[in-house]
Amino acid sequence: MARILAIAQKDLRQNLRDRKTFLFLLLMPAAFTLLFGFAFGKGSDGRLAVGYLDQDGGLFSPALKNLLQADLRLVEQPGQSQADLTQQVRDGKLAAAVIIPAGYSQQILADSPLKLQVIVDPASSASATLQAALLSDVGRLLMAVSAARAEGEVDAPAVESRLAAAQREAQAASQTASQADAAKPSPLQPSQTSPGMMAQFAIAGLLVASQLLVEERKTRAMQRLLTTPARRAEILLGHSLSIFVLILAQLLLLILFGQIVLKLDYLRLPWATLLLAVTTAACVAGLGLLVGALARTDEQAIIFSMICMFLFAGLGGAWVPLEVTGSAFQTLGHLTPVAWVIDGFKNIIARGLAFDSVLLPAGVLSAYAALFFALAVWKFRFE
Repeated sequence: MARILAIAQKDLRQNLRDRKTFLFLLLMPAAFTLLFGFAFGKGSDGRLAVGYLDQDGGLFSPALKNLLQADLRLVEQPGQSQADLTQQVRDGKLAAAVIIPAGYSQQILADSPLKLQVIVDPASSASATLQAALLSDVGRLLMAVSAARAEGEVDAPAVESRLAAAQREAQAASQTASQADAAKPSPLQPSQTSPGMMAQFAIAGLLVASQLLVEERKTRAMQRLLTTPARRAEILLGHSLSIFVLILAQLLLLILFGQIVLKLDYLRLPWATLLLAVTTAACVAGLGLLVGALARTDEQAIIFSMICMFLFAGLGGAWVPLEVTGSAFQTLGHLTPVAWVIDGFKNIIARGLAFDSVLLPAGVLSAYAALFFALAVWKFRFE
């Protein structure tokens, strides 16, 4: 056992002296997780910055303002003229501007509502968004006024009460739709990209480990090891242990990154998360030893490692959830270890399942680890 640990310690020291170890094992997966997960995020609150000038100050303008604020980020412009607002839109300081004309509330009561004054570049993408928001919000205000008039209570509290009721109904419908959307897998969800990138870049770590084995054979360090009391099985176990420790450390750091930065609850079931991390690291260690056994040059080590990474990641659902593919592709994807890594972690952080939900993925990963290690021992040449 001491010889195995000594060989593993030697490998780890060599790997950690190389800067690309940190690039492949930590920085790149963290960066790609953020890139895939949030590249299409809204940033801030996603609403247009729209200048707002109320020249009415009447009965219904506060209610209309509240409606508009739900869709637009209103920037109030008291004392500004239409020319001032036009200039701000032209200079790009505002995406658009809305003016509530004087007498707007009175004309609503007279059943002849005035048009809002809108300042926007017609060629801008903000134009369609603003027009849609105005049509929707003005329509809701007029419907609330009509409902209040039908009951003989045309005043601000009555209108606001009806708007609030309509808003609650809209929120309930929106929540139901959001829950339905959340049940659909999305490649942009961190709960998909985080385990996907962890699995992909764990396999990318093969490049670091396999090149070390190739280098040992090129420099004849492997042959010198054979002249020591260390047996061949101990040499292979030592190399495999170093890969295992390296990948396990990478996975644990990325799990903490997901927990703290991405707010994914990996620690909801800490022992299940640890079991998956250990079996994933064992699987990659076996695969790394196999790549090292097959590669004869640095170029071959790079090619074999990249083929494993892209093939397993692409088929296994690291880039696109297997749930959105057909049954044939899902079956094919689950022939790769990456699919089982993602399934196991998503059972914890996305599906809210119990500990026993990770036993099958962990078992399959353990079987892959044994298979890869056995093939590596069979193919490994010490000369």
